[in-house]
Amino acid sequence: MARTFILWLHGLGDSGPANEPIQTQFKSPEFKNTVWLFPSAPFNPVTCNNGAVMRSWFDVPELPFKVGSPIDESSVLEAAKNVHAIIDQEIAEGTNPENVFICGLSQGGALTLASVLLYPKTLGGGAVLSGWVPFSSSVISQFPEEAKKTPILWSHGIDDKTVLFEAGQAALPFLQQAGVTCEFKAYPDLGHSISNKELQYLELWIKQRMQSSSSSS
Repeated sequence: MARTFILWLHGLGDSGPANEPIQTQFKSPEFKNTVWLFPSAPFNPVTCNNGAVMRSWFDVPELPFKVGSPIDESSVLEAAKNVHAIIDQEIAEGTNPENVFICGLSQGGALTLASVLLYPKTLGGGAVLSGWVPFSSSVISQFPEEAKKTPILWSHGIDDKTVLFEAGQAALPFLQQAGVTCEFKAYPDLGHSISNKELQYLELWIKQRMQSSSSSS
């Protein structure tokens, strides 16, 4: 198998190293040549937490996040540029863009969606776990045509009280309007966290999309 790159973006107030054990769940031999990266967000004041400073990819005006919650679009777009720099470096080192997968939980899931849909190339996939759509439909006009071909997997717990299930579901009409393919998986009895079932399906989903060639033609 060619080299595969998985970038994992953590949730608000979390850190990259705290999420590293996730990679041990991916036991299939296809992941033998996978490079994982778990960056930590910078420290920033967060509006929904009364301006408290914590690791945060962008500002979050309101939690719990529900349909119609306010968003800080400019800080999301800025954060996506930083993710793009990581992807650019990986592709420059010879990884096929279609072997690049971005995954994220909660705030990291929202950033995953923004990063994938604004990237100028088609990637292997973007996996959003308990995330939300971090911008309005006016941003759809900025999505490159190649980005719209990147498949999205959306996983959400029905009992999520931090990012409400309905806010996750709102992604479907948004992505349909943008012309983006999305598979939506609902997990009963799951709150705002990751389950083994989610990770098992994510492993399968990535495995099915891995390319055998090392660079795009």
